[in-house]
Amino acid sequence: MTIEPFAPYQHLAAELLKHLPSGQQDGSHDLSHIHRVWVNAQRIRQVEGGDLEVLFAATVLHDCVAVEKNSPLRGQASTLSAEKAASVLAAVGWPVQRIEQVAHAVKTHSYSAGFEPLTLEARILQDSDRLDAIGAVGIARCFYVAGRMGSSLYDFTNPSAQGRAYQDTTFAIEHFQTKLLQLASGFQTGEGARLAALRHARLQAYLDDFMDEVGTLGNLA
Repeated sequence: MTIEPFAPYQHLAAELLKHLPSGQQDGSHDLSHIHRVWVNAQRIRQVEGGDLEVLFAATVLHDCVAVEKNSPLRGQASTLSAEKAASVLAAVGWPVQRIEQVAHAVKTHSYSAGFEPLTLEARILQDSDRLDAIGAVGIARCFYVAGRMGSSLYDFTNPSAQGRAYQDTTFAIEHFQTKLLQLASGFQTGEGARLAALRHARLQAYLDDFMDEVGTLGNLA
């Protein structure tokens, strides 16, 4: 069955999507990522409340400036996207107050950037984007990005990284320990935290299975 991915804001989506980076090469930050974040945002909003239109605009534009994971500008990505989002919404006639709400949510959506989300919509967006990095989709994204960056799956001589620091830019599975398994803490909303706990369990179960299959019992603890 075909679904309308950006309901009930199809017209707004058509206006905003054309401002996203053209020729996007990063499949972990493509339109399907935006749609998953929107699905997450709607799930959280059903419990937490919030302005749905502001949340939608912020979701669509949260990665409107593309910066590669290994770029020195990576830490500025959310700020650059917030500035562009404000410009885009001003051009389509949004009022200043609502533009500021969207820009704040976009700027603070990146947990690693260190900006505090002060509005409900900003907290929901951060949680929604963060949810996409854990669980089954998070596992898929981890290995996809590792492949793009030329990483190996794991260190077959030392799969659990015993006696050395984790090297997640070299061995994809070690990203579970350096980041993925840390993500379930620090969620901004109660519903986001509940969903994160479910996805965290999927991460841990997968890691245990992986280690068993490569000949290492237990996990990377």
